[in-house]
Amino acid sequence: MSNADAHRQIGTLYNEHHGWLATWLGHKLHCRNLGAELAQDTFLRLLTARLPQDLREPRAYLTAVAKGLMVSHLRRRKLENAYLEALATQPEAVQPSPEDRLAVLATLTEIDNILDRLPSKARQVFLLAQLDGLSYAEICALLDLSLSTVKRHMVLALRRCLAAL
Repeated sequence: MSNADAHRQIGTLYNEHHGWLATWLGHKLHCRNLGAELAQDTFLRLLTARLPQDLREPRAYLTAVAKGLMVSHLRRRKLENAYLEALATQPEAVQPSPEDRLAVLATLTEIDNILDRLPSKARQVFLLAQLDGLSYAEICALLDLSLSTVKRHMVLALRRCLAAL
């Protein structure tokens, strides 16, 4: 399918289903504006995705793409709220500037995206080592994994983090 054909197909999908998708997302999120924003993001995502040749169930396809965006949005909001709650416990003298807050939130979001794309065991090993401060031996015992497996998972996680730089 050529780019022009794909763009025409996305335009047709937009015309036929955008209103429905925005309403559906608005109900799911209890916010009409956020639903409209994520519906728009769904169609933007389609512009960079490869559409199936024969899209028989467009609403099911749009729903799957939109759900992924919705989950990412909710996870990002949860991460942001946790950061803001942690900041609220700090004395005013050590509060970061608004620019620094934005930079930290962007970094946290990127780290979250990287970790989300890791296999679950690699993510678990990485978090146990980095957040909980467990040694490789402790992780081996806790997860019933060999030392070489723990090291392999850590290498994978660290490579993905470094690749994002």
